[in-house]
Amino acid sequence: MELFRLQQENELLNIELKASEPWLKVKVDSKREQMRERSAMDNIVRAPDSSMSKICALLARVSPFDISVLIEGESGVGKELLARALHYASHRRDRPFVVENCAAMPEQLLESELFGHKRGAFTGAYQDRIGLFQQADGGTIFLDEIGETSPAFQAKLLRVLQEGEIRPVGSPRPLKVNVRVVSATNKLLPELVRAGQFREDLYYRLSAFTVSVPPLRERPQDIPLIAQALLEEARHHYQRPAARFGEDTLQALRDYRWPGNVRQLRNEINRMLVLSDDDLLGAELLSAEVLQAAAEEQVAELAFLTGLPGDLKTRMDELEKQILRETLTRQRWNKTRAAAELGLSRVGLRNKLTRYGLEK
Repeated sequence: MELFRLQQENELLNIELKASEPWLKVKVDSKREQMRERSAMDNIVRAPDSSMSKICALLARVSPFDISVLIEGESGVGKELLARALHYASHRRDRPFVVENCAAMPEQLLESELFGHKRGAFTGAYQDRIGLFQQADGGTIFLDEIGETSPAFQAKLLRVLQEGEIRPVGSPRPLKVNVRVVSATNKLLPELVRAGQFREDLYYRLSAFTVSVPPLRERPQDIPLIAQALLEEARHHYQRPAARFGEDTLQALRDYRWPGNVRQLRNEINRMLVLSDDDLLGAELLSAEVLQAAAEEQVAELAFLTGLPGDLKTRMDELEKQILRETLTRQRWNKTRAAAELGLSRVGLRNKLTRYGLEK
């Protein structure tokens, strides 16, 4: 009777497995399509005149080609977001996208994580492990903080890029892998190369195509749009029915320099939403760091005016003199170019130079 019961259960499980396979495939395809739409290059939040638009256009152009891409930029600017968009715009979009932060673990563990290991290869290796390169076979692997790796590991990574094969730790045989490598760094790799901290041959392998992502402070037109997108995300996460920024809040967000970029902006918005009692997020909910820094930066921008003597007319003349000197110096005293930049005729520029004693 027990044998008969087990046989029936086995047959039922086989039938269920066969029936569920098409359903699971449909479900996986549906989720993959959702990821494709969410990670599309056009869905990266930016203003129409943002410098990010040019970067997205470059990545969209290079995405169909299996070329290594290096993404440079400060921490928190969205390098992984761009790498994911690059993957889903490529012909590898139906294969895995795997992420590894190279600064998050020591060299031996990083090698095992990326290349895998065989059972008994080192203390604690109780079973075989498939590395991330093998998991990403046919797809894309994103190596973040690549500048933090050691020279010994860089030599092993270089072999992977040159030969297209990995050797798991403790394995006598290499394994072929077909992986596109996208790397990112918040350091200047050419400087590390000159300092002998990064292999030059590996740098040229990784930087076949390089893009530099500007920090948030250099694209203030993006801040209100990104802040609104982060607010909607946080509102759904914390199950808040509605929320909106006040004008003073948006101005304070534009004025701050955001050393932590989008990651810091996200934390600030989450904090505001948690502290708010109604749907209007006023500037008083911002942290003291953001409010004080915004005020200090506004004062610093105008600090040069405090040294100008005299009444308003005298100060305006001195300011005009400084602008003329700066423009002419930058244009190497080419008066035609300087006049064109300042919107003056050559005669008008000459008169002003004579007036302020700058003709010499």
